[in-house]
Formats: sequence, structure tokens, C-alpha cells
Amino acid sequence: MVRRSFGSLVLFAALVLSVPALAQVRGVELRVPRAFGYFLGDLVQVQADIRVDPGFTVQRPSLPKPGPVTYWLDLRSVAVEERREGDATLIRLRLTYQDFYAALDSRTLDVPGFSLTVESDGQGGLTTATAQVPAWKIGVSPLRAVQPERRDDPAEYLLPDGRAPRLDPQPATVTALGLLALACLALVPLARDRAWGPFAPRRGRPFALGLKALRRVKRKAHGDDLTREVFLILHRALDATAGRRVLADDLSLFLADHPAFRGQEQSLKKFFAASRRAFFGRETEAAARAFPMSEVESLLARLAAAERSA
Repeated sequence: MVRRSFGSLVLFAALVLSVPALAQVRGVELRVPRAFGYFLGDLVQVQADIRVDPGFTVQRPSLPKPGPVTYWLDLRSVAVEERREGDATLIRLRLTYQDFYAALDSRTLDVPGFSLTVESDGQGGLTTATAQVPAWKIGVSPLRAVQPERRDDPAEYLLPDGRAPRLDPQPATVTALGLLALACLALVPLARDRAWGPFAPRRGRPFALGLKALRRVKRKAHGDDLTREVFLILHRALDATAGRRVLADDLSLFLADHPAFRGQEQSLKKFFAASRRAFFGRETEAAARAFPMSEVESLLARLAAAERSA
């Protein structure tokens, strides 16, 4: 039985294979979005609803395999859904075909049907039945007219170029300039926080300046001279922060006046001990091993971070 409803083609096939199967496969219903208007390369979605007795399921190996169906039609994919519907089990197949027929005119082509097996493993053993999905038709159309109306000028066969609307670039330009201005304004507090550019020499950031000075010295000095220069940079940063000379014995007083740096107390004690060996004990190499330049740079970076958050 074939019917049309809301632009869909519905094919209903009642399968009567045998007397026992009559009570197992109740019917097959086939639906396609439309029966005509398909072009070369189009995908065709097909839905096949198979209603069977409760307890029956589809045998997966009996499903159609993706691949060529005919010389002009391929099966791309098969999806299966099974659910209880009233007093029956609904097996829904969602089939996707692709049309490769290069039509020269509008015509109707036959799509082959197929059969699949349903099974039920009950108390009496395994019961199987065959459901036949019927063949159906598809209407295909050519991509272009085979023999269009004759014209004297071949250029008349071409359609004129489409006219795109003219866009006004001014709103986008104004928006971009406004966002650029906001970005520049946002850089000002960031530069001040990081002591970039004109904010570098400002007061209150001696450790940030010391960190920059250390990175410059690393490219110029070597050996013992590098160790002494690096130690002096950290000493000057401590002195500038305290506003006076800071010696090892003054460290506790310095940390009491600047509590933001208390987390670095142990590192600072280790630094002062190494500095005393380098400048007063003339043990520069031993001091460099006890407190290497990488540790001085790391300590300066931590002190600069604490300095920013203070």
C-alpha cells in the first residue's frame, strides 16, 4: 500500500511469508522525505519501520551492508533503533543512500528492496522470521537543460553576475579604533605595575630594577667579577628599599619594617652569609657555589613579586 502525507512517500507492505511468520512480522512501512527532485550526488534519507511481535530483535548480520546497491546508487550508512511500541516491537532503520545517476531528463528509477531476519530466543528455542523491505521509486532530475532555447549570442546563455550589497566600512573602523584606544589605556596600569618603559625608574621598585640590572650584567661579566656584581645588585636593592645600608645583623629589623618580604628570610640569610665570604673572606668561588647566580636571580624575582603586591 502506497500513500502520500505531508510531502512524504509512505509505502506499506504487509508481509505474509508463512502461517507462523504472520504472527511474528506484522508489517513494514517505508518513508522518504520526497519522491522526486534528486540531483547527481544528493543524499537520500529513508526510514523503514518494521513492526514485529514482542521479544523479536533484528539479526545484525542480516542488515544491508554499506556500499554499491546499483551502478547509480550507493548505500552510505545504516542506523538501527529498537523500542517497544504498544503491543509490538518497532525496529526502525535509518538508511542513507547517495544518488550518482547523471540524468539527462527527469525520470523515475527503481530502488531495490532487501530482506532482513528477526529472531526471538524463547522457551521453545530460537525462532526466526524474514521481513521484506519493498522496492521503492525515486525521481531524479538533470543538473542542466540538455537542449536549452536557442539563442544567437552564446553569452546570452549565461546568467548575469549577482550584485552584492555595498558594505560601509566606517562602523567597523570606528569600532576597531575604539578597541585599540581601550587596549592602549589598559597597557598604562600594566606598564606601571611591571615597571616598563617610563615607569621603570620610579621609586618603590628597587628589586624590579635590580632584576633587570642582573640580566644585563649576565651578558657582560664573567667569573668572580660576575659573582661580585650580582651580589652588589641585590645589596643595593635591599639598601634602596630600606633607605639605608642593610647588613646581615640588620636583616631582622629590615623584615620587621617590610613584612611583605618575610617569606624570603631564609634565602636572605643564606645570601648574606655567601656575601660575607665573597667580600670579606675573599672566597668568591666558594660563595658562588654556596649561593649561585641562578639562586640570586630567583630570589630577586620573588622579592620583586612581593614588592609589587605590597
